[in-house]
Amino acid sequence: MGEVPGLRMGPMMRPLATTALTTSLITALTLLAAGAEELHWPGLLGPQRNGWVDHFKLPTMWPKGLRQLWKVEVGTGYGSPLVSGNRVYQHARQGEDEVVWGLDLKAGKVVWRKSYPVPFKMGGGGERHGKGPKSCPVLSDGRLFTLSITGVLSAWEATSGDLLWRQDYRSKFQQNQPNWGVATSPLVDGERLIVHLGNDKEGALLAFNVKTGKEIWSQGKDGASYSSPLLVEIQGVRQIVQWNHEALVGVESESGRLLWKHPAPHVGHNQNMPTPVFHQGRILLGGEQRGIQSLEPHMEDGDWTVKKIWHQREVALDMSTAVINGELLYGFSHFKSGQLFCLDPKSGQVLWQSPGRTGQNVAFLALPGHVVALVNDGQLRIIPAVRERYEQVASYQVAERETWAPPVFLKNELLVKDQKTLTLWSLQGAKAGAATAR
Repeated sequence: MGEVPGLRMGPMMRPLATTALTTSLITALTLLAAGAEELHWPGLLGPQRNGWVDHFKLPTMWPKGLRQLWKVEVGTGYGSPLVSGNRVYQHARQGEDEVVWGLDLKAGKVVWRKSYPVPFKMGGGGERHGKGPKSCPVLSDGRLFTLSITGVLSAWEATSGDLLWRQDYRSKFQQNQPNWGVATSPLVDGERLIVHLGNDKEGALLAFNVKTGKEIWSQGKDGASYSSPLLVEIQGVRQIVQWNHEALVGVESESGRLLWKHPAPHVGHNQNMPTPVFHQGRILLGGEQRGIQSLEPHMEDGDWTVKKIWHQREVALDMSTAVINGELLYGFSHFKSGQLFCLDPKSGQVLWQSPGRTGQNVAFLALPGHVVALVNDGQLRIIPAVRERYEQVASYQVAERETWAPPVFLKNELLVKDQKTLTLWSLQGAKAGAATAR
């Protein structure tokens, strides 16, 4: 867990008598417990990049409506807001500049704002998605890392917004982004910031030192995709699982050594976009027009192989990343004009699908007993996490413009980034009653 802004060790940490030491330890534990209660949502889909929310206080009955606490115009982009303590961070675009915001969580007031020019021309067919940024930042130990639509990696001091370092690989890869711009989100593992840079034809998975920006290792030559990497442990080996333009790969996090590679290429117009899901040692990989498959990397005598457990084509993922809740997978298939679905990850059996024409994209989170589905039209659906059927216990219109970024749930509030604004909604003070509210 990264540093929580505002939490500092006091000046009285020195040897004490036994009684005083006991009191000091109790005080320290109390401070640590208070700090632990502060929310830390450091990147795409949370601390484990799996969308799991364990800090939200579930209401006994979902309210009929939500109460808006504040709303700030921050600019365009698909990146999710990040939260640490009482600070919110947002990466967005205003005009020809990309903007990084540090906001007060309680009031929505601007603590700091930094901007820098990022001219960009969208590839043909993607104009309606705008000029980004599409990557979600990541926050670690008081540093905020952003990745521009053109693939420029920047490190910011989270408290002040000061620029710490910047890496620009456009001279190496010429065009340092795929056709529709960079959408992959970097992740942090200890001292390493890991991200795939490059274009459709060539690129590399890279690790940078979080403090200096110096390259630690570079792996492979495959082109970039729109999917984001995962940090997992398989058979005791800490590794990065990443879906690039050509394949799904497992790379040892510390050394950058390639462990295994499974062909899964971008085919025609079928982009490699959703982030894979890791569950019980298996990787659930879904692609546009290609269904979903379960893959199991396995090491024996030092050699890795990848076994395909199942491959179903009844539902397929386009841009939306699925989430695990309990022992089931919940996602959004682009077939039949868009359907929510529930799938058994052990067998690949599709258990239920919602009626069609849901929308173009859905951003998911998983709460205890519930799935949150934010449709791109701004409708937030609360769905029971059950295998028997699709239903919803509540629905809220949380934005007037399109919503492509995943929401962030606090203890009894939620942050929603729409096409241009960031809004904090509260369940408290809203009228109770399990009914659809718009």
